[in-house]
Amino acid sequence: MADASPSRRSIGTEPTPVVPAAAPVARPGDGAASLTVQVLGPLRVWRDGVEVDTGPRQQTYLLALLLMHVGRPVSSSELIDLVWDDKMPTSALNIVQKYVGTLRRLLEPNLPARAPGSYLHHRSSGYQFDDSHVALDLTEFRRLLGLARAALDAHRFEEGADAYEEALSRWRGSAGDGLTLSAAAYPLFASVNRELLDACVEAAHAIVPRGHAKRILQPLRLAAWIAPFDETVQATLMTTLAASGQQAEALSVFDTVRARLAELGIDPGPALREAHRQVLQQAGAVLTPRVAGLLPEVAPGSKSGAHSTSGARKPSDSRSDRLVGRQEELALLRHAVDSAAIARAQIVLVEGPPGVGKSRLLAEVADEAAANGALTFWGRCHEGEGAPSMWPWVQIVEALIAALPEDDRARWTAELGDLLQHPAHDAEVLARPDAGAQFRLYGSVVALFNAAAARQPLVVVVDDLHWADQASLQLFAHLAESLPDRSVLMGTLRGHAPTPSQHLRRMLAAVARQDRHRRIALGPLGPSDVAELVHQETGQSPSPGVARNIQARTEGNPLFVRELARFLAEEDHLSDQAAAQAAVPSTVRDIVRDRTSKLDDEDRRLIETAALMGRDIDARLLARASGLDASQCLTRLETLEALGLVEVTSGSLGDWRFVHDLVRESVARSTSRSDASHLHLRIAAALAQTQEPAERHGEALAHHLCSAGPLAEPEQTAQALIVAARIAARRSAYETAEKHLDAAAHIARSAGLPGLELAALTELTAVAGIHAGFVGATMDHLDRAEKVARSLGREREATGFLFSRFLAHAQGIQLDAAGRLARRLLDHGQRSSDPVVQASGHHAWGVHQWSSGNIGEAYRNLSQSDSLIRAERDAEPLRHRLQMTTPVMLALNTALHGDLVAARHLFDVVELDAGDDPYAISIWGSFAVTAAAAAGDFAWALRAAETAIDADPDFSFTFSGSYPRLARHWAKAMSGGDPVTSAMEMERIIETTLVDPPRSNLATWYALLAEIRLCADDVSAAMTALDKAATFIDTYGERYAEGLVFLIRAKALRAGGDVQSARRTAHRALVLSQERGAHLFAARANGLLAELPCNGYDDVLGLHADHG
Repeated sequence: MADASPSRRSIGTEPTPVVPAAAPVARPGDGAASLTVQVLGPLRVWRDGVEVDTGPRQQTYLLALLLMHVGRPVSSSELIDLVWDDKMPTSALNIVQKYVGTLRRLLEPNLPARAPGSYLHHRSSGYQFDDSHVALDLTEFRRLLGLARAALDAHRFEEGADAYEEALSRWRGSAGDGLTLSAAAYPLFASVNRELLDACVEAAHAIVPRGHAKRILQPLRLAAWIAPFDETVQATLMTTLAASGQQAEALSVFDTVRARLAELGIDPGPALREAHRQVLQQAGAVLTPRVAGLLPEVAPGSKSGAHSTSGARKPSDSRSDRLVGRQEELALLRHAVDSAAIARAQIVLVEGPPGVGKSRLLAEVADEAAANGALTFWGRCHEGEGAPSMWPWVQIVEALIAALPEDDRARWTAELGDLLQHPAHDAEVLARPDAGAQFRLYGSVVALFNAAAARQPLVVVVDDLHWADQASLQLFAHLAESLPDRSVLMGTLRGHAPTPSQHLRRMLAAVARQDRHRRIALGPLGPSDVAELVHQETGQSPSPGVARNIQARTEGNPLFVRELARFLAEEDHLSDQAAAQAAVPSTVRDIVRDRTSKLDDEDRRLIETAALMGRDIDARLLARASGLDASQCLTRLETLEALGLVEVTSGSLGDWRFVHDLVRESVARSTSRSDASHLHLRIAAALAQTQEPAERHGEALAHHLCSAGPLAEPEQTAQALIVAARIAARRSAYETAEKHLDAAAHIARSAGLPGLELAALTELTAVAGIHAGFVGATMDHLDRAEKVARSLGREREATGFLFSRFLAHAQGIQLDAAGRLARRLLDHGQRSSDPVVQASGHHAWGVHQWSSGNIGEAYRNLSQSDSLIRAERDAEPLRHRLQMTTPVMLALNTALHGDLVAARHLFDVVELDAGDDPYAISIWGSFAVTAAAAAGDFAWALRAAETAIDADPDFSFTFSGSYPRLARHWAKAMSGGDPVTSAMEMERIIETTLVDPPRSNLATWYALLAEIRLCADDVSAAMTALDKAATFIDTYGERYAEGLVFLIRAKALRAGGDVQSARRTAHRALVLSQERGAHLFAARANGLLAELPCNGYDDVLGLHADHG
């Protein structure tokens, strides 16, 4: 059974890949390759030894697809299918072209204009990645594998072994690890993974018999991790482990794979059985117990507390509930904690089925660490939608801050306020997130960890990662990459069921890249360990036959053993093998059902209510939801405690929990759907009565109202979901926020609540814009929001949604679609009495007319828009957006319309309003330098360019920041500087920032490039640049600079000696510009005509000395 999936991450023995701290070594024999690319694992790129960010996920994915086809062309249609399957957007081809262009600039920022480039080539209707000058790990792997095979064929075994080891070392994970693959792309990546699997098996057959097993053990572990159901790979790993003297781990692999196959109803095949036989034979007849057990999972001393008591390590056998077996795993964890205390940070993941004792094992280690002076913190993930966003980190960060000196707490509380459960922010009030919020939040958590670890060794445990939300998993991965020294980050997760989400797989892949991480798989107990555990639980020693039967029936799961031991002891069957065989229930659910059958109706309803609330039980909330007073509730909880269903978790009788989440799951799943709905409603009512801030219970309230279904009032449910989304968004859990808002909009729409639907859609478009990272992802929401707003008569809001759609198309130079939307906006404005709606119509129509080249019409509409919004300034979204964009567009069109004095004044006002905001200055600069260069005023252009560049010296604003940099080179060349160097720099900036995908103003800057080419007396290069400008205008229809292009073409013709053509072209620039109201270009054309000598042909054209 082969599984070469790039996204499977479930195997008991996980590899520990080593990630290079700097760029990997380039290909042998090629010298120092300037570009190094790794795709056999997470995709990473280094340029000249410096790692490069490959950009958004979809762009990175496109690069990975081209790398998978390295050396072969891939058509654009195939790329579109591989990226989107059958869900491709209408602009798919444009998006692919945009990504390719961005990747070219990323890989070769200094590529000369018109040069074909070294790496990404256009081939007929597609693209090809050329690796001939790249240190690409996939190519290196294949080359080295060929050398290994050739060496073995020539009986050069040492050389072959070296080549195999070198080839396999190129793999750091599955191909494209961490990428979300489309269905169409899945076989492509799986086939590359298959190359690793086959190479590992091939290498093992060649190397292991010659005593070199350890040389390929690490890549074999990786292969087994990638393909957990491939029996050939797993069998090869087993025999290689055994040959390396690690028989216990080899047998653990067999147990793990057998258990997973059993889930599919399949027995181990011949390869696995033979490997198992060989390992057993090699290990001998008597084996040291290899798969030890431990007590069922219980909580450590507190839910999320910190422990810093001093003292020596407590011996585990001094505890009344000491661990049974697990000495090897305990030793590994102790070593990790000890190593972190004196040196580098450590990361440990403990994996296993529910009930196997993952939490219990880590509790043992955490308690020992606390006794030796470490700070220890726990965060627990909860199953289902009711868990608060980032819940494990809320628990950990709150406890960590509380453990700091009092003088430090205020600072960290303020810095991490959005993550905490306190009323620093009102969840009833919208706080729009920004794209950098998540990065800042994660950075603050890392800084908090650094501050804590600087004082004492730090141990942090995140329990039940399989239930964690996406943002929590992202933060776990971020911490794993940035964990400070003297820290240990540990987590538990189920090895299978539930199926790992893509977010969990991505986190595991990120953790696996850290060379200081370990992953420990816990297996079942053997019969002797079962007997010891039964004795510890009941005080009775089972007969060997009973112990074997319990082990067989429970599959050695410690929780099942414990529960079954109690059941059998109560029935007095522990010494009666036959009775034990007949009396054993099938599952934990059967045991729980048997115990709850002894409860009266009130106790049963209480535990069912508690199970729907989650594993942790707030006795006060439970009492309110059950209609009991506090004392009655506590009495009934004690009854449940006596049955082994719940337990107190701290010194306070107000905090309880289920003894294990499986117990809670069993109770919850045995509750009928109708009863569950009513109970959810009662829990929601109890939550609504609390006096605590919404940050503490808002998401739980939304969950229980949703789960109550039609029993809950739709308006209350939708409102609760909106509040829950705001809490999630503040914690940077954008995916969760988006789900809440989508659900709120759906509920409100179904219930006929358009006001609430609009509120949800308004916030959804804001959050989705951050989460999706591409405006096209929110187009449907914008369209629906506009319709709802209009149905409510909320004209301004509807206009805002329509205006957002217009801007998305206009910025993408999709002028046909933008024109239709601009016309709609203008029509709405003409029918409206709202000055802001009128202003948006004039603004959109003015921008569209400017794009179309009708400068006079653009100037008139933008002037009207400016006068309408100038009177008032406020934070209302649409008015604010217009007040930010209208003045600069008006200033530019005022210049193009010919009034340079007024334009300079408008630009000065905008510059003053920008203050010290670097983004506002960059926007001002991009428009100001365009106007200055169009006017031929290089002094103005240089001053504006230098001001904008000083505000953004790192070129953070790639789009708006490109224009000032272009203008600086143009102005220097035009004022006597080196035109050749300036032209080269201009061409580089144009090609890397404006061409692919094409950006607005491209024709202007090609024309200005041509102008400085003329300064260098390179007429041919000038004509080439002008041809590119003309092609852009004809292709995309942005015609405002057409008069400038004709004007500079006329100069080029004059420089080439064709004066007659120069005069015709200058005349064309004059007439066209006059017709369109572009009086700036008309005046410049008139001046050029005055400089050109007249001849008889001028009379035919009607050209005379007065060209005005």
